[in-house]
Amino acid sequence: MKKVELLAPAGSFEKAKIAFLYGADAVYCGTSSLSLRTRADMQDDDLENTIKYAHSIGKKVYVTLNIFAWDEKYDEIIEMAKKLEELKPDGIIAADGGVIDVLREYAPSVNINVSTQANIVSLHSANFWYHNGAKRMIMAREMNKEQLKYIMENKPECMEIEIFIHGAICFAYSGRCFLSDFLAGRSANLGDCAQSCRWSYNLYAEEKNTPGEYMPIETNEYGTSIFSSKDLCLIKEIPEIIDMGVDSLKIEGRLKTEYYLASVVGVYRNAIDDYEKDPDNYDYTKYLKELEKVKTRGLTTFYFNDRHNMDIQEYAGRQYNDEYEFGGKVVQYDEKQARVSLEIKNKLKVGDKMELLIPNKLEPVCFEIEKLWNYDTNEEISEVSPGVKGQKVYMSIPVAVEKDWILRRKK
Repeated sequence: MKKVELLAPAGSFEKAKIAFLYGADAVYCGTSSLSLRTRADMQDDDLENTIKYAHSIGKKVYVTLNIFAWDEKYDEIIEMAKKLEELKPDGIIAADGGVIDVLREYAPSVNINVSTQANIVSLHSANFWYHNGAKRMIMAREMNKEQLKYIMENKPECMEIEIFIHGAICFAYSGRCFLSDFLAGRSANLGDCAQSCRWSYNLYAEEKNTPGEYMPIETNEYGTSIFSSKDLCLIKEIPEIIDMGVDSLKIEGRLKTEYYLASVVGVYRNAIDDYEKDPDNYDYTKYLKELEKVKTRGLTTFYFNDRHNMDIQEYAGRQYNDEYEFGGKVVQYDEKQARVSLEIKNKLKVGDKMELLIPNKLEPVCFEIEKLWNYDTNEEISEVSPGVKGQKVYMSIPVAVEKDWILRRKK
């Protein structure tokens, strides 16, 4: 069985470290202005640190340069290509033919991965990019498994295939959307999507014989979210995907929190490893149970199993997590006092039910907070609320922990 790559998003250097800690083989990250997540906090120094750190621990980094660029952007693109030639990431993700042409000239030693934004939905399209210097094809999310199998069986041996297995699905064709630019003046194709498809809209009908008289179409107090999709989740399909020989399994979410990364990456790491060790006893339900704790929308298999699947829309349109939230991140563990210094992310109080997410372990360790101490005065307290970025607290903990482990709080 070929070893499949688990690829995670990294919106910052810190998030990259969390992704690696919880089992990612590789991360993808972007520059601050030339990728499709310009609000991800990845400046050039962070990018360099991420690549150096990843390579020091035997992991990989792919850099996104996947905007559809106007001519005035190309001076910047050329300079970034030169920088990436020096930094040597494991691949550059791009979609625009002009950008790819620049990369071939100015970063010739770095592999090119063709972005899902290029909408590759056929073997013919994959072969076109392969013959034009690309090594890996990131397939459009609209493909079903039969189409994917056909490509896997007929592609050139050295061509790599990457697919999305989890995360947000864009309203438009593999993300090539103009809705945000039209409604908010923020182009998704230049990395500044306002997520207009997630907004709630009030809709009205006008009968042609009574112009100007608008009748509201059924909505609730939030309006209606006719464009908003559920989140992709292919945890049940992991065995099929691995058996196809797909090279890389990708999780979406460069703007997600460290908690989301630890949770989702950890689940898929365990699922992949468990299947590779014991393929006859794969039970997706135990992994889905953990994913349900961090979902922000409903989950769907999209078109992977059925081109006619209609269970893809999230009409409520609201991100939600009814039961759990990000509790904190371990800064340091004091074995003698059996307590941790914790960077807090939400309000914590004595008696709260917590779950410790342990790398390489599916089931979290559950416990209740017995004691809290003020980080500055060491005074025992009953609760703490986040006030400033990076605020810390001392908390009792019943097990040994390590730096950067993540805790979730049951609401």
